[in-house]
This record gives sequence, structure tokens and C-alpha cells, in this order.
Amino acid sequence: MSRLMKVILAGFLTLATLTAVAMDLNTAKSRGFVGEQQNGYLGLVDRSAPADAKNLMREVNDQRRANYQSIARSNGIDLKSVESLAGQKAINKTARGHYIQAPNGQWVKK
Repeated sequence: MSRLMKVILAGFLTLATLTAVAMDLNTAKSRGFVGEQQNGYLGLVDRSAPADAKNLMREVNDQRRANYQSIARSNGIDLKSVESLAGQKAINKTARGHYIQAPNGQWVKK
């Protein structure tokens, strides 16, 4: 496994740990308010989601962005590459019944 892959995997595992601790995020995903996007960030599946779900999505995305920027900077690669790889990993790890963004941009249940 390349160094870049190891670094991205370590970053993703850190985020996965934060997700596991933050039961609110699991609830937001389970209720179909948010889902994993192709670009490595959470997206709003249900526009009528409560404010706390939307705020949580923004907080998680801010943490992810900071982590992705650090990985990109440390490895001398562009941010979009890190985001794309992280998005695919997040989608692959998404639990059955939660929403993911299909390549065409549509939300689908996994």
C-alpha cells in the first residue's frame, strides 16, 4: 500500500471513529437527513431536515475539510484527489439503508 493510501486511510479511520462516537451523526444518517457524497463530504438528502442535523453536517464537513487539506499538504497532492478518494472510501463503508450519492448526483439507499 502506498504511503498516500496509508495516510488517507488513517485520516478516514480517524473520521470514522468520530462518526462512531457521534451518535447524532448516525441518527442523522439513519433518518435519511444526510448521506455520503462522491466528493468526500456529507450532503443534505432531505432539505426539510431539522437544524441540528444541518449543523452537524456542517461541523463534520469542516472537520473533514481540515483533515483532507492536511493530507494533501503533507503529500504534495491536490485537495480534489484526497476528497475523491475519501468519498469513495466513505461510500464503500456506508451502512446498508443509509444514503449515498450516485455518480449522477442522485441520492440512493445503499
